[in-house]
Amino acid sequence: MKKINFKIVLQMMGLLLIFNGGFMLVSALVSLFYHEEAAKGILYAGLISIGVGGLLQFITKGFKKQIKKREGYLVVTFGWILMSLSGTLPYILSGSIPSLTNAFFETMSGYTTTGASILNDIESMPNGILFWRSTTHWIGGMGIIVLTIAILPLLGIGGMQMFAAEAPGPSADKLHPRITDTAKRLWLIYFGLTLLEAILLKIAGMGYFDA
Repeated sequence: MKKINFKIVLQMMGLLLIFNGGFMLVSALVSLFYHEEAAKGILYAGLISIGVGGLLQFITKGFKKQIKKREGYLVVTFGWILMSLSGTLPYILSGSIPSLTNAFFETMSGYTTTGASILNDIESMPNGILFWRSTTHWIGGMGIIVLTIAILPLLGIGGMQMFAAEAPGPSADKLHPRITDTAKRLWLIYFGLTLLEAILLKIAGMGYFDA
């Protein structure tokens, strides 16, 4: 029985943390734009996530770049958990949701697009936190792992097994022959629809931030 390649699992965990941290930095910029005290906490959260992700990338470099089905399922399983734990940092470090359990619930609700919330008055939260909360829902709408698959060619890794473990709906072999191309196209369409909807909401009278 072949051993599980834990290095590639850790490599993918690092990649997910870096992307998660990148979105946190964008949220920090939004918070800075509105001159909010929460900006510092969100910024620290992003730097921590990127730092840990970068460390995992560094200590696992040079591994055999071939992911099997077992590794794919591990990446999907631990990826959701790790992303949700990482996603609690902006809430906790900004003081918006100081409780770890509540912050984890709020983050997991976002990534799974459940829509449930422990917040009684969501609109009272800082704009940077509201942006981060919306970002978790936006990422979860398509799937964290599908996002990762889209950039796997940069590492020379195939993403078929991860796609099979993550994506719902039709089987992967019925989609585009190259799974990474499929992931990129899905995200391009998703981003385009998001932008179009934001424009329509603005035309309808909603503010830029809310749209």
